Amino acid sequence: MPPGSATAAVHRPETFLPGTFRDDFSYRNSPGNIPHFPFPFAEDSYRYSVNIEPHVPGRPGSAFEHLIDVDEHYLSEMADRARVLEEDPLRYQALPHMMLAQWDVLELLMEEQARAYPHLFTLTKDGDRWRWINRPMGIDDTFTFGDPATLPREPFDYIARQTQGDHAILDQRDGNLWMDAGMITAQADWSLDFDVGMSFHEWHAPVPLAHEMGVFDRALKFLLNLRLGQPVRRLNWTMTINPRLDTSPERYPHWGPDRMTVTPQNAGRKVHLRVELQSLWRLPRSNAILFPIRGYLMSLDQIVTVPKWGRRLPRVLESLPPELVEYKGLSRYRQTAIDWLKPYDDGQPTSPGIFPD
Repeated sequence: MPPGSATAAVHRPETFLPGTFRDDFSYRNSPGNIPHFPFPFAEDSYRYSVNIEPHVPGRPGSAFEHLIDVDEHYLSEMADRARVLEEDPLRYQALPHMMLAQWDVLELLMEEQARAYPHLFTLTKDGDRWRWINRPMGIDDTFTFGDPATLPREPFDYIARQTQGDHAILDQRDGNLWMDAGMITAQADWSLDFDVGMSFHEWHAPVPLAHEMGVFDRALKFLLNLRLGQPVRRLNWTMTINPRLDTSPERYPHWGPDRMTVTPQNAGRKVHLRVELQSLWRLPRSNAILFPIRGYLMSLDQIVTVPKWGRRLPRVLESLPPELVEYKGLSRYRQTAIDWLKPYDDGQPTSPGIFPD
Protein backbone atom coordinates (compact mmCIF):
# COMPACT_ATOMS: atom_id res chain seq x y z
CA MET A 1 0.00 0.00 0.00
CA PRO A 2 1.30 3.49 -0.75
CA PRO A 3 2.78 5.41 2.20
CA GLY A 4 0.73 8.09 3.86
CA SER A 5 -0.72 9.37 7.09
CA ALA A 6 -4.05 9.04 8.88
CA THR A 7 -4.80 12.73 8.46
CA ALA A 8 -4.34 12.40 4.70
CA ALA A 9 -7.10 9.80 4.61
CA VAL A 10 -9.87 12.38 4.37
CA HIS A 11 -8.62 14.04 1.17
CA ARG A 12 -6.03 11.57 -0.16
CA PRO A 13 -6.74 8.08 1.23
CA GLU A 14 -3.21 6.69 1.15
CA THR A 15 -3.47 4.88 4.46
CA PHE A 16 -6.23 2.30 4.56
CA LEU A 17 -7.52 1.16 7.91
CA PRO A 18 -7.78 -2.54 8.70
CA GLY A 19 -11.24 -3.53 9.82
CA THR A 20 -13.76 -6.33 9.64
CA PHE A 21 -17.50 -6.19 9.04
CA ARG A 22 -18.23 -9.56 10.69
CA ASP A 23 -16.74 -11.86 13.33
CA ASP A 24 -14.83 -9.49 15.66
CA PHE A 25 -16.31 -6.31 14.05
CA SER A 26 -13.08 -4.35 14.28
CA TYR A 27 -14.32 -1.62 11.89
CA ARG A 28 -14.03 1.94 13.24
CA ASN A 29 -13.67 5.37 11.67
CA SER A 30 -10.49 7.27 12.36
CA PRO A 31 -11.08 10.69 14.01
CA GLY A 32 -10.14 12.41 10.77
CA ASN A 33 -12.73 10.41 8.83
CA ILE A 34 -15.70 11.28 11.07
CA PRO A 35 -16.45 14.61 9.29
CA HIS A 36 -16.34 12.65 6.01
CA PHE A 37 -19.51 10.77 7.01
CA PRO A 38 -22.65 11.83 5.09
CA PHE A 39 -24.95 12.52 8.04
CA PRO A 40 -28.41 12.32 6.41
CA PHE A 41 -30.60 14.64 8.49
CA ALA A 42 -30.80 18.30 7.50
CA GLU A 43 -33.32 19.17 10.24
CA ASP A 44 -34.49 17.89 13.63
CA SER A 45 -37.40 15.78 12.35
CA TYR A 46 -37.75 13.29 9.55
CA ARG A 47 -40.16 13.23 6.67
CA TYR A 48 -39.97 10.97 3.65
CA SER A 49 -39.19 12.64 0.33
CA VAL A 50 -37.37 11.91 -2.91
CA ASN A 51 -34.69 14.48 -1.89
CA ILE A 52 -32.88 14.27 -5.23
CA GLU A 53 -30.24 16.88 -6.06
CA PRO A 54 -27.54 17.23 -8.74
CA HIS A 55 -24.57 14.96 -8.11
CA VAL A 56 -21.78 17.50 -8.35
CA PRO A 57 -18.48 17.75 -6.44
CA GLY A 58 -19.16 19.06 -2.94
CA ARG A 59 -17.49 20.17 0.27
CA PRO A 60 -13.79 19.23 0.47
CA GLY A 61 -13.19 16.42 2.93
CA SER A 62 -16.79 15.20 2.78
CA ALA A 63 -18.21 12.13 1.08
CA PHE A 64 -19.46 14.53 -1.62
CA GLU A 65 -16.01 15.88 -2.57
CA HIS A 66 -15.67 13.45 -5.48
CA LEU A 67 -18.41 11.83 -7.55
CA ILE A 68 -17.09 8.35 -6.77
CA ASP A 69 -15.80 8.31 -3.20
CA VAL A 70 -12.78 6.31 -2.01
CA ASP A 71 -11.99 6.45 1.70
CA GLU A 72 -9.90 4.78 4.37
CA HIS A 73 -12.06 1.62 4.35
CA TYR A 74 -11.42 0.83 0.67
CA LEU A 75 -9.33 -2.31 1.12
CA SER A 76 -11.43 -3.61 4.02
CA GLU A 77 -14.61 -3.25 1.96
CA MET A 78 -13.09 -4.90 -1.09
CA ALA A 79 -11.95 -7.83 1.06
CA ASP A 80 -15.44 -8.20 2.51
CA ARG A 81 -16.97 -8.08 -0.98
CA ALA A 82 -14.66 -10.84 -2.18
CA ARG A 83 -15.62 -12.99 0.79
CA VAL A 84 -19.36 -12.46 0.23
CA LEU A 85 -19.03 -13.37 -3.45
CA GLU A 86 -17.06 -16.48 -2.60
CA GLU A 87 -19.85 -17.57 -0.24
CA ASP A 88 -22.70 -16.52 -2.56
CA PRO A 89 -21.83 -15.91 -6.24
CA LEU A 90 -25.44 -14.82 -6.96
CA ARG A 91 -24.70 -11.46 -5.34
CA TYR A 92 -23.42 -10.60 -8.81
CA GLN A 93 -25.86 -11.05 -11.70
CA ALA A 94 -26.11 -9.49 -15.15
CA LEU A 95 -28.73 -10.49 -17.70
CA PRO A 96 -27.29 -11.26 -21.15
CA HIS A 97 -28.61 -8.14 -22.88
CA MET A 98 -26.69 -5.89 -20.44
CA MET A 99 -23.17 -6.39 -21.86
CA LEU A 100 -23.02 -2.98 -23.55
CA ALA A 101 -24.10 -1.36 -20.27
CA GLN A 102 -21.37 -3.32 -18.47
CA TRP A 103 -18.73 -1.63 -20.62
CA ASP A 104 -20.36 1.74 -19.98
CA VAL A 105 -20.06 1.15 -16.24
CA LEU A 106 -16.46 -0.02 -16.44
CA GLU A 107 -15.51 3.14 -18.30
CA LEU A 108 -17.37 5.46 -15.94
CA LEU A 109 -15.99 3.95 -12.73
CA MET A 110 -12.44 3.76 -14.03
CA GLU A 111 -12.48 7.34 -15.31
CA GLU A 112 -14.00 8.80 -12.16
CA GLN A 113 -11.65 6.99 -9.77
CA ALA A 114 -8.56 7.80 -11.87
CA ARG A 115 -9.60 11.47 -12.15
CA ALA A 116 -10.26 11.93 -8.42
CA TYR A 117 -7.45 9.75 -7.06
CA PRO A 118 -4.58 9.71 -9.59
CA HIS A 119 -2.17 8.58 -6.86
CA LEU A 120 -4.24 5.40 -6.46
CA PHE A 121 -5.60 4.65 -9.94
CA THR A 122 -4.39 5.21 -13.51
CA LEU A 123 -6.34 4.65 -16.73
CA THR A 124 -4.46 4.87 -20.04
CA LYS A 125 -6.26 4.59 -23.39
CA ASP A 126 -4.66 3.83 -26.76
CA GLY A 127 -7.68 3.42 -29.00
CA ASP A 128 -9.48 0.31 -27.74
CA ARG A 129 -6.35 -0.86 -25.93
CA TRP A 130 -6.66 0.23 -22.31
CA ARG A 131 -4.42 -0.15 -19.28
CA TRP A 132 -5.86 0.00 -15.77
CA ILE A 133 -3.66 0.30 -12.68
CA ASN A 134 -5.15 -0.07 -9.20
CA ARG A 135 -2.25 0.49 -6.82
CA PRO A 136 -4.00 -0.32 -3.50
CA MET A 137 -5.10 -3.74 -4.81
CA GLY A 138 -1.94 -4.43 -6.82
CA ILE A 139 -3.77 -4.69 -10.16
CA ASP A 140 -2.16 -3.77 -13.49
CA ASP A 141 -4.19 -5.05 -16.45
CA THR A 142 -4.19 -4.27 -20.16
CA PHE A 143 -7.32 -5.18 -22.11
CA THR A 144 -9.30 -4.42 -25.25
CA PHE A 145 -12.35 -2.28 -24.55
CA GLY A 146 -15.40 -4.12 -25.84
CA ASP A 147 -13.82 -7.58 -25.79
CA PRO A 148 -14.75 -9.42 -22.57
CA ALA A 149 -12.31 -12.22 -23.39
CA THR A 150 -9.43 -9.83 -22.58
CA LEU A 151 -10.55 -9.38 -18.95
CA PRO A 152 -10.45 -12.01 -16.19
CA ARG A 153 -14.15 -11.42 -15.47
CA GLU A 154 -17.15 -9.76 -17.09
CA PRO A 155 -16.45 -6.00 -17.23
CA PHE A 156 -19.03 -5.02 -14.60
CA ASP A 157 -17.94 -7.83 -12.29
CA TYR A 158 -14.30 -6.80 -12.78
CA ILE A 159 -14.65 -3.11 -11.89
CA ALA A 160 -17.33 -3.52 -9.21
CA ARG A 161 -14.90 -5.67 -7.22
CA GLN A 162 -12.65 -2.60 -7.16
CA THR A 163 -15.19 0.11 -6.29
CA GLN A 164 -16.70 0.81 -2.88
CA GLY A 165 -20.47 0.50 -2.61
CA ASP A 166 -23.05 -1.68 -4.30
CA HIS A 167 -24.02 -1.05 -7.92
CA ALA A 168 -27.15 -1.84 -9.91
CA ILE A 169 -27.66 -1.24 -13.63
CA LEU A 170 -31.18 -0.25 -14.64
CA ASP A 171 -32.26 -0.96 -18.21
CA GLN A 172 -34.74 1.55 -19.64
CA ARG A 173 -37.52 0.16 -21.87
CA ASP A 174 -41.30 0.21 -22.17
CA GLY A 175 -41.49 3.44 -20.19
CA ASN A 176 -39.96 1.83 -17.11
CA LEU A 177 -36.67 0.94 -15.43
CA TRP A 178 -35.67 -2.69 -14.86
CA MET A 179 -33.02 -3.95 -12.46
CA ASP A 180 -31.22 -6.18 -14.95
CA ALA A 181 -27.72 -6.28 -13.43
CA GLY A 182 -26.16 -5.78 -10.04
CA MET A 183 -23.19 -6.27 -7.74
CA ILE A 184 -24.91 -6.21 -4.37
CA THR A 185 -22.89 -7.47 -1.40
CA ALA A 186 -23.70 -4.84 1.26
CA GLN A 187 -27.44 -4.41 0.94
CA ALA A 188 -29.72 -3.29 3.75
CA ASP A 189 -32.25 -6.15 3.91
CA TRP A 190 -33.06 -6.68 0.22
CA SER A 191 -32.02 -9.34 -2.25
CA LEU A 192 -30.59 -8.93 -5.74
CA ASP A 193 -31.45 -12.54 -6.51
CA PHE A 194 -35.11 -11.75 -5.73
CA ASP A 195 -35.22 -8.32 -7.41
CA VAL A 196 -33.19 -8.92 -10.58
CA GLY A 197 -35.41 -8.42 -13.63
CA MET A 198 -38.04 -6.45 -11.65
CA SER A 199 -39.48 -3.08 -12.66
CA PHE A 200 -38.98 0.12 -10.67
CA HIS A 201 -42.29 -0.11 -8.75
CA GLU A 202 -41.90 -3.84 -8.14
CA TRP A 203 -38.58 -3.61 -6.34
CA HIS A 204 -39.79 -0.61 -4.31
CA ALA A 205 -43.05 -2.32 -3.33
CA PRO A 206 -42.08 -2.98 0.35
CA VAL A 207 -41.44 0.72 1.14
CA PRO A 208 -44.28 2.14 3.32
CA LEU A 209 -45.96 5.56 2.99
CA ALA A 210 -44.05 6.61 -0.13
CA HIS A 211 -46.41 4.88 -2.56
CA GLU A 212 -49.46 6.60 -1.09
CA MET A 213 -47.62 9.92 -1.38
CA GLY A 214 -46.84 9.31 -5.05
CA VAL A 215 -43.11 9.53 -4.37
CA PHE A 216 -42.12 6.66 -6.65
CA ASP A 217 -44.35 7.80 -9.52
CA ARG A 218 -42.60 11.17 -9.48
CA ALA A 219 -39.17 9.59 -9.06
CA LEU A 220 -39.67 7.26 -12.03
CA LYS A 221 -40.87 10.08 -14.26
CA PHE A 222 -37.81 12.11 -13.28
CA LEU A 223 -35.34 9.27 -13.85
CA LEU A 224 -36.73 8.32 -17.24
CA ASN A 225 -35.66 11.80 -18.33
CA LEU A 226 -32.22 11.68 -16.67
CA ARG A 227 -29.65 13.25 -18.99
CA LEU A 228 -26.18 12.11 -19.91
CA GLY A 229 -23.55 14.03 -17.95
CA GLN A 230 -26.03 15.22 -15.32
CA PRO A 231 -26.04 12.57 -12.56
CA VAL A 232 -28.20 13.05 -9.47
CA ARG A 233 -27.97 11.83 -5.88
CA ARG A 234 -29.94 11.30 -2.71
CA LEU A 235 -29.30 10.02 0.80
CA ASN A 236 -31.08 7.04 2.32
CA TRP A 237 -30.57 5.67 5.82
CA THR A 238 -31.35 2.95 8.29
CA MET A 239 -29.65 1.57 11.41
CA THR A 240 -27.56 -1.58 11.83
CA ILE A 241 -26.42 -3.43 14.91
CA ASN A 242 -22.65 -3.90 14.75
CA PRO A 243 -20.71 -2.57 11.76
CA ARG A 244 -22.00 -5.25 9.41
CA LEU A 245 -22.15 -4.45 5.69
CA ASP A 246 -23.95 -7.60 4.59
CA THR A 247 -27.45 -7.44 6.07
CA SER A 248 -29.11 -9.32 3.23
CA PRO A 249 -32.19 -11.53 3.65
CA GLU A 250 -30.00 -14.50 2.72
CA ARG A 251 -27.87 -13.85 5.81
CA TYR A 252 -30.69 -12.92 8.21
CA PRO A 253 -29.87 -15.76 10.65
CA HIS A 254 -26.46 -14.14 11.13
CA TRP A 255 -27.56 -10.54 11.71
CA GLY A 256 -31.23 -10.62 12.73
CA PRO A 257 -30.58 -11.79 16.30
CA ASP A 258 -28.14 -8.89 16.80
CA ARG A 259 -31.15 -6.61 17.35
CA MET A 260 -31.83 -8.43 20.62
CA THR A 261 -28.35 -7.71 21.97
CA VAL A 262 -28.61 -3.93 22.42
CA THR A 263 -28.50 -2.73 26.03
CA PRO A 264 -28.24 0.71 27.65
CA GLN A 265 -24.60 -0.11 28.34
CA ASN A 266 -23.52 -1.13 24.83
CA ALA A 267 -25.82 0.94 22.58
CA GLY A 268 -23.16 3.54 21.82
CA ARG A 269 -20.77 0.92 20.49
CA LYS A 270 -23.20 -1.49 18.83
CA VAL A 271 -25.86 0.72 17.21
CA HIS A 272 -24.68 2.16 13.90
CA LEU A 273 -26.28 4.74 11.66
CA ARG A 274 -26.11 3.29 8.15
CA VAL A 275 -26.25 5.86 5.36
CA GLU A 276 -26.45 5.22 1.63
CA LEU A 277 -25.23 7.86 -0.78
CA GLN A 278 -27.23 6.85 -3.84
CA SER A 279 -26.40 8.34 -7.23
CA LEU A 280 -27.85 7.76 -10.69
CA TRP A 281 -25.95 8.17 -13.95
CA ARG A 282 -27.19 7.96 -17.54
CA LEU A 283 -24.87 5.69 -19.54
CA PRO A 284 -23.79 6.81 -23.03
CA ARG A 285 -23.94 3.71 -25.27
CA SER A 286 -26.65 1.56 -23.69
CA ASN A 287 -28.90 4.39 -22.40
CA ALA A 288 -29.17 2.39 -19.16
CA ILE A 289 -28.78 4.02 -15.72
CA LEU A 290 -26.04 3.15 -13.26
CA PHE A 291 -27.26 3.18 -9.66
CA PRO A 292 -24.32 3.20 -7.19
CA ILE A 293 -25.36 2.64 -3.56
CA ARG A 294 -22.41 3.69 -1.44
CA GLY A 295 -22.84 2.65 2.19
CA TYR A 296 -21.31 4.32 5.26
CA LEU A 297 -21.41 3.14 8.88
CA MET A 298 -20.87 5.10 12.08
CA SER A 299 -21.53 4.07 15.67
CA LEU A 300 -23.51 6.30 18.01
CA ASP A 301 -20.45 6.90 20.17
CA GLN A 302 -18.63 8.33 17.15
CA ILE A 303 -21.63 10.32 15.90
CA VAL A 304 -21.88 12.23 19.18
CA THR A 305 -18.31 13.48 18.81
CA VAL A 306 -19.92 15.99 16.42
CA PRO A 307 -22.12 18.06 18.78
CA LYS A 308 -24.65 19.05 16.11
CA TRP A 309 -25.23 15.42 15.14
CA GLY A 310 -25.46 14.35 18.77
CA ARG A 311 -28.23 16.90 19.37
CA ARG A 312 -30.14 16.15 16.19
CA LEU A 313 -30.16 12.36 15.99
CA PRO A 314 -32.32 11.65 19.09
CA ARG A 315 -34.81 14.29 17.93
CA VAL A 316 -35.05 12.65 14.52
CA LEU A 317 -35.48 9.16 15.97
CA GLU A 318 -38.29 10.40 18.22
CA SER A 319 -40.10 11.93 15.22
CA LEU A 320 -40.31 8.75 13.12
CA PRO A 321 -43.79 7.47 12.18
CA PRO A 322 -44.58 3.93 13.40
CA GLU A 323 -44.71 2.54 9.84
CA LEU A 324 -41.16 3.69 9.18
CA VAL A 325 -39.88 2.36 12.51
CA GLU A 326 -41.28 -1.06 11.61
CA TYR A 327 -40.04 -1.00 8.01
CA LYS A 328 -36.50 -0.09 9.05
CA GLY A 329 -36.48 -2.73 11.77
CA LEU A 330 -35.81 -0.25 14.58
CA SER A 331 -38.61 -1.16 16.97
CA ARG A 332 -36.60 -3.44 19.27
CA TYR A 333 -33.85 -0.92 20.05
CA ARG A 334 -34.98 2.55 18.97
CA GLN A 335 -35.90 3.70 22.48
CA THR A 336 -32.68 2.32 23.91
CA ALA A 337 -30.75 4.29 21.28
CA ILE A 338 -32.74 7.46 22.02
CA ASP A 339 -32.11 7.10 25.75
CA TRP A 340 -28.39 6.62 25.14
CA LEU A 341 -28.27 9.71 22.91
CA LYS A 342 -30.38 12.01 25.13
CA PRO A 343 -27.50 13.23 27.34
CA TYR A 344 -25.89 14.66 24.20
CA ASP A 345 -28.94 16.80 23.38
CA ASP A 346 -28.52 19.98 25.39
CA GLY A 347 -31.69 21.49 23.95
CA GLN A 348 -29.86 24.10 21.93
CA PRO A 349 -30.96 24.95 18.38
CA THR A 350 -29.24 23.15 15.54
CA SER A 351 -28.01 24.87 12.40
CA PRO A 352 -29.61 23.98 9.05
CA GLY A 353 -28.04 21.36 6.83
CA ILE A 354 -26.16 18.15 7.37
CA PHE A 355 -22.58 19.32 7.85
CA PRO A 356 -20.87 19.84 11.23
CA ASP A 357 -20.74 23.44 12.50
